[in-house]
Amino acid sequence: MTFLDLLRERVVVYDGAFGTYMQQQGLTADDFGGPALEGCTDLLAVTRPDLIRQMHGEFFDAGADVVETATFGAFAIPLGEYGIAERAHEINVAAARLAREVADGFATPDRPRFVAGSIGPGTKFASLGQIRFAELRDAYEVQVRGLLEGGVDLLVIETQFDLLGLKAAVIGARRAMGASNRQVPIQAQVTIELTGRMLPGTEIGAALAAVDPLGVDVIGINCATGPAEMSEHLRHLSQHSRMPISCIPNAGLPSVVDGAMHYDLSAEEFVAHQERFVRELGVQVVGGCCGTTPEFIRLLAERVRDVEPARREPVHEPAVTSIYSQVPLRQDTAFLMIGERTNANGSKKFRDAMLAQDWDQCVRMAAEQVKEGAHILDVCVDYVGHDGTVDMDEIAARFATQANAPLVLDSTEPQVMEAGLQWIGGRPILNSANLEDGEAPGSRLDRVMTLAKTYGAAVICLLIDEEGQARDVEWKMRVAHRIADIAVDRYGLEPSDLIFDALTFPLSTGDDDLRRDAMATMDAIRRIKAEIPGALTVLGVSNVSFGLSPAARHVLNSVFLHECVEAGLDAAIVHPSKILPLNRISDEQRDVSLDIIYDRRGAAGALSGSDPGYDPL
Repeated sequence: MTFLDLLRERVVVYDGAFGTYMQQQGLTADDFGGPALEGCTDLLAVTRPDLIRQMHGEFFDAGADVVETATFGAFAIPLGEYGIAERAHEINVAAARLAREVADGFATPDRPRFVAGSIGPGTKFASLGQIRFAELRDAYEVQVRGLLEGGVDLLVIETQFDLLGLKAAVIGARRAMGASNRQVPIQAQVTIELTGRMLPGTEIGAALAAVDPLGVDVIGINCATGPAEMSEHLRHLSQHSRMPISCIPNAGLPSVVDGAMHYDLSAEEFVAHQERFVRELGVQVVGGCCGTTPEFIRLLAERVRDVEPARREPVHEPAVTSIYSQVPLRQDTAFLMIGERTNANGSKKFRDAMLAQDWDQCVRMAAEQVKEGAHILDVCVDYVGHDGTVDMDEIAARFATQANAPLVLDSTEPQVMEAGLQWIGGRPILNSANLEDGEAPGSRLDRVMTLAKTYGAAVICLLIDEEGQARDVEWKMRVAHRIADIAVDRYGLEPSDLIFDALTFPLSTGDDDLRRDAMATMDAIRRIKAEIPGALTVLGVSNVSFGLSPAARHVLNSVFLHECVEAGLDAAIVHPSKILPLNRISDEQRDVSLDIIYDRRGAAGALSGSDPGYDPL
């Protein structure tokens, strides 16, 4: 029986607090290997293996199904503060082997016992630039290699206060599993402060939206508070998480009594909350964090062992998210507005600010778009003669925390997208994937889809193949189906991760070959929604009016956008303040726009063969 098998059968009980247990042992500097290492509890697996065995044994004896390895801070960053970063692999192997030995000693044919490799957040904040993503990811990879070598059954990435750090841990773990040719489940747990948010201000909905596409096996909450303060966050997970839920709280809120740390819940009070979470919210994994002892776990195991978790029917909402809050990809009453002004190819003001390295101005432009109504920001730094990875690194580092909106990382170069991904703790969108150079390994499609799967991003897919930009409806649909099949079957993405851009050409040229392109685009939007269930659609609207006067562009863009939304369009890349409500457009202007869009001869016919300066609006 595997850990996931057990999870499908009944509530799984974890052990209690490692730190609390050790604080009761009267440790001295000698237990850690000398004064310079005092307090490095991860070293105890090497210096005091007897104590680690004793602890695991007491928790198993109390009724725990799973014990966590004594490795919460056993990776290069925390260990480096003691000058022993290079011992990470050694310590993790030793700790995992100790836990494995004790677990195997308690296991019986009808009562398996499991070892979870504990992976903590460390002491540096990736989203604030205190450590680079790649350095943190690589340190986690070393740790997980040691845990796998030592024989853990699963990994628990816990007490994560920063979504970017959590991503680094998941990606590092997957790299280690690939290198070790051994796959184990991943349980990911965030910590919610008394403010009701994670440390940087992340809501539980944003955390779920970012973690869900990473493909972990269990999601949950641990540490920071007691169970009572976790109730509403667990309720959100109960209603929306497609993964099993874990809850591993502290023994209440802490205080200092007679010079010692004290937590305000008794074992009975602690367990009563946990039992309610199982019965009412369908929580499937329980255990104890700070302040919980074998006594807590004994009572918890007795009370929840035969309790049937409440049946959940979670409603999954495809969403993207900033580090603060989520934005559903499907808007109930409108379309999703993607602000286009932070694009170096479309906004001279943004490009000039970027080239001048006026990062404050770039941030102000992002904030202005949000204020104008943009739900998401399109970020493109591509500019001839500039290293896009450097510019994206600068922009994304700021936008990730200073722009209160999810981001679209827009580039023709996948390495530029990845430079942005390594700053984004939330869930972004990649723009874009297409089949221009095919689908073989190393193609643009391959590289972008791999990034999307690795970092948990959504993807804008352009209807372009080896023959060029798809023009007629059948061509567009062949490309859409081909991309969808590849994304789902080869890369493990879901249809709701895919946002198809049906593309359109300008209607303002008078070229007879282009006159019906807007209708083909709208027909493709309808068919994508019908034939690829779950997929979404997007359009860069302003291309339809290229070449007209600014006033005419605002009118044609607004009318065309309305028609596309009626056809089922989910999102549009626009300048929000330049989109006009239909009631602010005169009947004459609206009719001319519709004539152009639907190729109705008459006013629109004047475009055909007209001089370049003709402006029907």
